[in-house]
Amino acid sequence: MKPVFYESTLFDISRKKQVYTSMPSSHYHDAYEILYLISGDFYYFIGDRTYQVAGGTLLFMDIHERHKLVNSGCNMYERVTLLFKKEFLQHFCTGGQCEELLKLFKSDYRALKMTGKDQYFIEQLFQKMIQEEKKQALGYEQYQQILLVELLINLNRKLFDSLVAPLVESNRTHKKVLDIVNYVNQHYMEPLKLSEISRQFDISSSYLCRTFKESTGFSFIEYINNIRIKEARDLLVGSSFNVTEIAGMVGFDNTSHFGRTFKLMMGISPLCFRKQFKS
Repeated sequence: MKPVFYESTLFDISRKKQVYTSMPSSHYHDAYEILYLISGDFYYFIGDRTYQVAGGTLLFMDIHERHKLVNSGCNMYERVTLLFKKEFLQHFCTGGQCEELLKLFKSDYRALKMTGKDQYFIEQLFQKMIQEEKKQALGYEQYQQILLVELLINLNRKLFDSLVAPLVESNRTHKKVLDIVNYVNQHYMEPLKLSEISRQFDISSSYLCRTFKESTGFSFIEYINNIRIKEARDLLVGSSFNVTEIAGMVGFDNTSHFGRTFKLMMGISPLCFRKQFKS
């Protein structure tokens, strides 16, 4: 089937929770695209490459690059989609500076996993862009340009200037890994042990560890902790439950373990995070 072309505006951003995408199976744009999967999982095809994507992963597509989303499990996912044209940045930076910012779209990588503080930082940038689009207060387009530049600088540093490994490309589909990801998404608040999951899905623990990392870019424990800490952040910000209650609600067996994991991923304690956000 011939891919469908979509003409884009200078800048567009949306955040949706859905099962089915409105886009046809294969399409391309006259704009750069960044897709961030907040939660859930699906397969994504970019050019001739296949990625099995889990929550906390960024995908980026060059201008006129074919791509499509396949949600074979028909599970709910939440994502942010950002489309922009080079012209949107040219009022803010010179031609050479723009090319430097757009370098990540010309690289050999199309997927990057984000953990802990990085996830929160990226989500906050996207949320600010969305709020500016909704309110359209004085200078909102200029502020969106500033936020976009900040995002692109951060992503280029992650790809080219740090030791963070981009998500490994995978042309092999591990159906059981996808089923396990879906199970974790629905049961993260329960005790989840590698040995028990392996028995439940009839797969050896060593094979599960290896294929899980290959398919999602996260180790089994990293993925569980990512889900739990993301849910904990939402509860710390949007509820009045205390830290001990939240620890139990997101699946940690004790408050100390929760506090250590939260600080390891976010850089601050749960209580400091709550105070920082409210202040």
